[in-house]
Amino acid sequence: MDYVRLGSAGLKVSRVCLGCMSFGNGFDWMLPEEPSFAIVRKALDLGINFFDTADVYSGGQSEEILGRALKSFGVKRDDVVVATKVYQPMGPGPNQRGLSRKHIAQSIDDSLRRLGMDYVDLYQIHRFDLETPIEETLGALTDLIRVGKVRYIGASTMAAYQFSRMLHRADQLGLARFVSMQNNYSLLYREEEREMIPLCREEGIGLIPYSPIGGGLLAGSRRTNTVRSHSVMARDRFNRKADEAVIDAVAAVAKKRGVAPAEVAIAWLLAQPGVSAPVVGATKASHLEDSVKAGEETTALESVYETQPPLPVYFRPGPKAH
Repeated sequence: MDYVRLGSAGLKVSRVCLGCMSFGNGFDWMLPEEPSFAIVRKALDLGINFFDTADVYSGGQSEEILGRALKSFGVKRDDVVVATKVYQPMGPGPNQRGLSRKHIAQSIDDSLRRLGMDYVDLYQIHRFDLETPIEETLGALTDLIRVGKVRYIGASTMAAYQFSRMLHRADQLGLARFVSMQNNYSLLYREEEREMIPLCREEGIGLIPYSPIGGGLLAGSRRTNTVRSHSVMARDRFNRKADEAVIDAVAAVAKKRGVAPAEVAIAWLLAQPGVSAPVVGATKASHLEDSVKAGEETTALESVYETQPPLPVYFRPGPKAH
């Protein structure tokens, strides 16, 4: 396993990050504790030191399972990089969501309790909050670093202009700067190459893309018109002939080289400038092996891609303040 800096930060992460969204219950593709433990064990055996979860995944169960798994395997806290997220609703109250100082302060304590840890390495804002001043969010995140509950901060899924505004304000005010962006990026969805990825490369922000195999479509086991995926993006977006062409191209290269299609898809992503570690989800321990074996596969996979409308930014404007 290779290890790289997360963007321009000093933090070293494995080139594959284990995404833990499948840990817990609520959907038929989610996993209880025993198979989740097996996946964490496999990740550790393969040299993966980077684990990504979120408070909202299974209502906190994902964090709990990950924390118990790492503890049960006797993993030293300093040997792993644990990332979680804040923003999504965690209760019915108006202050149990978003990026206010109040919600961030409560959420980090809840996440640490569920993880059974004193700090998280990477604390990510899950979305951009239209209703909270940027300065309030950045100040609250900076305070978490100062008191030792968080080592670094990251962001996820927003428009490039929003992320640019946050980076600019942090620099203006001398507050903590984001070191990573977790965005949707794969051979099936390359629209982030328009603005977000150039911005991140210029600013030294490490990319940790989610859905690197397009909700399972690039793994070769599904087709767009029959997809049974938990990914709304895969189910609703990738139904074009152009998408089928990308899937076929990946499958052809994989067959020619005698490797799994997922290995080709991950290898392409790892070769893209600015990408630190794709976030790879798994529902079986064996799923991780293709991702880790990706290496430096190089192909001409890009030629069949056709541009498409950018995915919606996952928010709706809230009511105006009175």
